Amino acid sequence: MELTIQIILGLLTFICLAGGMNLLIKGTASFLPANTPPQPVMDNLFRFLSGIYFGLGFMMAWAIFHVNAVGDLLYFIGIVVLFSGLGRLYSRMKMGSAGKYLFFIMLFEIALGILIMALQYSR
Repeated sequence: MELTIQIILGLLTFICLAGGMNLLIKGTASFLPANTPPQPVMDNLFRFLSGIYFGLGFMMAWAIFHVNAVGDLLYFIGIVVLFSGLGRLYSRMKMGSAGKYLFFIMLFEIALGILIMALQYSR
């Protein structure tokens, strides 16, 4: 059980560190059409949230090695992962599909969030 949680946290660590750094470097300009003027407020908020995403990777890395000490914090990690998937679901409902890849990521995040909480509950 503990090893399973550590593997899941390791996967989340990689996703947060790689994804957060990628988004921090790219900013919003890489997602907007070429003719769009700079959007400093949107880029500022985007990079702020990307920094949180990246920083969460360090918390996940710490949690891997201290899984026994983390205890009920795993429920909150599960909630964060679950709500990241639910945020994508809400976006899909409001804006439409962002593609099959992000649909898969959404399902993966929802399932992982629930799995983390279920594994912690069964420990």
